[in-house]
Amino acid sequence: MTTDVTTDGRARALADGNTIPLVGLGVWQVPDGPECENAVRSALEAGYRHVDTAQAYGNEGSVGRALRDSGIPREDVFITTKFDPGRKDPAAEAERSLERLGVEFVDLYIIHWPQGGPTWAWDGMQRARAHGHARSIGVSNFNVAELDELLAVADVQPVVNQVQFSPFEYRRSLLEACEGRDIVIEAYSPLGTGRHLGDRTVAQIAERLERTPAQVLIRWAVQHDLVVLPKSTHRERIEQNAQVFDFTLADEDMAALDGLDTTGGTDRALERNWW
Repeated sequence: MTTDVTTDGRARALADGNTIPLVGLGVWQVPDGPECENAVRSALEAGYRHVDTAQAYGNEGSVGRALRDSGIPREDVFITTKFDPGRKDPAAEAERSLERLGVEFVDLYIIHWPQGGPTWAWDGMQRARAHGHARSIGVSNFNVAELDELLAVADVQPVVNQVQFSPFEYRRSLLEACEGRDIVIEAYSPLGTGRHLGDRTVAQIAERLERTPAQVLIRWAVQHDLVVLPKSTHRERIEQNAQVFDFTLADEDMAALDGLDTTGGTDRALERNWW
């Protein structure tokens, strides 16, 4: 039995009128080829209808092949890719992404990080949207000051900001600022690339609820109304990570998880830049 994670309150409206499934499969660091294709195929078979890739990941082709092989109609799967700001023209790069993915459009196209400043690439992002190559556009790894600088010049505002987010990176000020600007937070690395799974608080909650630590961390994000992008290449874990809509974390559990934050509730998207 599979769970369709895009129905029954399992998606969120974006400011531009489109909707995004709350749970998606992230494929960062998954090599192009059979490993990525199998992960995406397993996710689609498990009911995922949201896959998040990027030009910098080098695996858009695998995502596209898995989607085609699945037999699921293109319009039923939400696909995100990201503009690599080390390149020059977001609109031209969007067309190359579509060729690699084998699709006519992506549902969401975002600037991967604000290299060179937060505004220079936005015209090209807007052109990609105007050409019909992206239904929604957004950003990733932008702090509040960078968002405001972009909003001051944007004709079409970004609808998402994809950032590292979990109970351990509970960026309250960034979340509040984004919500106030009609920008949805997408949580990448919600499991801390595995680091957070062994935390005592997380493990105790998981044991009491007879759930996995990963399910607890993903459910925490869902209850904060975040889009969340767990990554795994193991079929069993991919399936488990989708099974987060049949239980609820109690208020005291949410508070305990909220208290794990190590960022001081920052408005920053990262503790340090990598570019």
